[in-house]
Amino acid sequence: MERTGEAFEEGIQLTVVGAKLEVGQKAPNFTMETLPPGQGMPSEVSLQDTAGKVRLLNVINSIDTPVCQCETRRWEELLGDDVVVYTVSMDLPFALQRWLVEEKARHQALSGHKNEEFGRAYGVLLKEWRLLQRAVFVIDGEGVIRHAEYVADQMKEPDYQAAVAAVSQPLNTP
Repeated sequence: MERTGEAFEEGIQLTVVGAKLEVGQKAPNFTMETLPPGQGMPSEVSLQDTAGKVRLLNVINSIDTPVCQCETRRWEELLGDDVVVYTVSMDLPFALQRWLVEEKARHQALSGHKNEEFGRAYGVLLKEWRLLQRAVFVIDGEGVIRHAEYVADQMKEPDYQAAVAAVSQPLNTP
């Protein structure tokens, strides 16, 4: 499924691949690579690995862009250790690790560079760029989506307050 008119940058329309996910839906599981600081080779992480915890998926175009860096830093400031924060992009795990080390970030960065599985499943794959559309998902401990924001203008940041409010709701309540 391809969607048009839902993502753009500087007036250029982009095609998004995959269906939009809605609040109340079960979040699709995924497996991606991570490279924690100090680790030499990437390892795999899945959404199921953190079942029972609130997760925030910070989906970005690339960690090497100013807006994505600003957004990722902001989640570090806003959310504590009680929330699992994943920054998700198509960047190589090595680029993500470099940034995490430089920024002394606490959360994990996940790379979907090997395939488009995450992008298609979450409806965030930008066809023309083979990057991910900026988006934020809050997933409760049962794997249910409690907040979903797809940011149309790729030069804009998401609505932080709405996502933080969703994170603050008790587990497993609509």
